Amino acid sequence: MAGKWWLAAGAFFGFTSVALGAFGAHGLARAIPQWDLSVQEQQQRLDNWEVAARYQMYHALALMGVGLILQTSPRRLLNAAAAAFCAGVPIFSGCLYAYVLTGARAWAMVVPIGGVLLLLGWLGLLLGVLLPSPRVGAAGSLRAGETTTS
Repeated sequence: MAGKWWLAAGAFFGFTSVALGAFGAHGLARAIPQWDLSVQEQQQRLDNWEVAARYQMYHALALMGVGLILQTSPRRLLNAAAAAFCAGVPIFSGCLYAYVLTGARAWAMVVPIGGVLLLLGWLGLLLGVLLPSPRVGAAGSLRAGETTTS
């Protein structure tokens, strides 16, 4: 069941990534020259917007992958990875979007926290697919006396 929710979260992040990417390429690109910024600062903000949308899409796809894996192989580490992606995307990409729109450096200072969460998500995914999983009984818990196997 958890896989379904991670698939939905991935689809949401994918949808919003496309929408925000399109806004950046069209609306923002037309509006930003009117913000009294240097040409270099304008380009830097557009580049930051593109990075935010691109990383949001990468992690939308990662969430979809985790959701698909969880459909057949429920694992705590995979759920933790998906949760880290879901927390990391709004912090990383969301703070970059906010920084681009406001110019407030405080937003840029928070971005690395999102990056660490995204890295933890990838580490959880790596370990979740490599480490042996516990054998689960009919009731959904580890059977007495059993150890983890692949």
